[in-house]
Amino acid sequence: MAVQQNKKSTNKRGNHRAHDFLTNPPLAVEPTTGEVHRRHHISATGFYRGKKVVAPKAGDED
Repeated sequence: MAVQQNKKSTNKRGNHRAHDFLTNPPLAVEPTTGEVHRRHHISATGFYRGKKVVAPKAGDED
Protein backbone atom coordinates (compact mmCIF):
# COMPACT_ATOMS: atom_id res chain seq x y z
CA MET A 1 0.00 0.00 0.00
CA ALA A 2 1.31 3.46 -0.90
CA VAL A 3 2.20 5.82 1.93
CA GLN A 4 2.88 9.50 1.38
CA GLN A 5 6.38 10.61 2.28
CA ASN A 6 5.63 14.25 3.15
CA LYS A 7 2.49 16.01 4.30
CA LYS A 8 0.79 18.08 1.59
CA SER A 9 0.64 21.71 2.72
CA THR A 10 -2.68 23.54 3.00
CA ASN A 11 -1.65 25.79 0.11
CA LYS A 12 -0.97 22.85 -2.20
CA ARG A 13 -4.18 21.15 -1.05
CA GLY A 14 -6.17 24.30 -1.77
CA ASN A 15 -4.62 24.68 -5.22
CA HIS A 16 -5.47 21.07 -6.00
CA ARG A 17 -9.09 21.49 -4.92
CA ALA A 18 -9.48 24.72 -6.90
CA HIS A 19 -10.15 22.63 -10.00
CA ASP A 20 -12.96 20.61 -8.40
CA PHE A 21 -15.58 23.30 -9.00
CA LEU A 22 -19.04 22.45 -10.31
CA THR A 23 -20.22 23.57 -13.72
CA ASN A 24 -23.81 24.05 -14.76
CA PRO A 25 -25.20 21.18 -16.82
CA PRO A 26 -26.11 21.95 -20.44
CA LEU A 27 -29.78 22.84 -20.85
CA ALA A 28 -32.21 22.37 -23.71
CA VAL A 29 -35.58 23.93 -24.54
CA GLU A 30 -38.48 21.58 -25.23
CA PRO A 31 -39.92 22.55 -28.65
CA THR A 32 -43.49 21.56 -27.75
CA THR A 33 -43.89 23.24 -24.36
CA GLY A 34 -40.96 25.68 -24.34
CA GLU A 35 -39.82 24.18 -21.06
CA VAL A 36 -36.13 24.23 -20.08
CA HIS A 37 -34.69 20.86 -19.02
CA ARG A 38 -31.37 19.01 -18.91
CA ARG A 39 -30.17 17.68 -22.24
CA HIS A 40 -30.98 14.01 -22.95
CA HIS A 41 -33.53 13.94 -20.11
CA ILE A 42 -37.31 14.21 -20.23
CA SER A 43 -38.95 17.45 -19.12
CA ALA A 44 -41.04 17.73 -15.96
CA THR A 45 -44.23 17.38 -18.00
CA GLY A 46 -43.06 14.12 -19.62
CA PHE A 47 -41.99 15.36 -23.07
CA TYR A 48 -38.78 14.35 -24.88
CA ARG A 49 -37.86 15.79 -28.27
CA GLY A 50 -41.41 16.98 -28.90
CA LYS A 51 -43.16 13.71 -28.04
CA LYS A 52 -45.05 12.71 -24.90
CA VAL A 53 -43.12 9.75 -23.48
CA VAL A 54 -44.40 9.56 -19.89
CA ALA A 55 -47.99 9.87 -18.78
CA PRO A 56 -48.54 12.07 -15.69
CA LYS A 57 -49.34 10.44 -12.36
CA ALA A 58 -52.95 10.42 -11.18
CA GLY A 59 -52.24 13.00 -8.46
CA ASP A 60 -50.19 15.37 -10.65
CA GLU A 61 -53.01 16.62 -12.88
CA ASP A 62 -53.83 20.34 -12.56
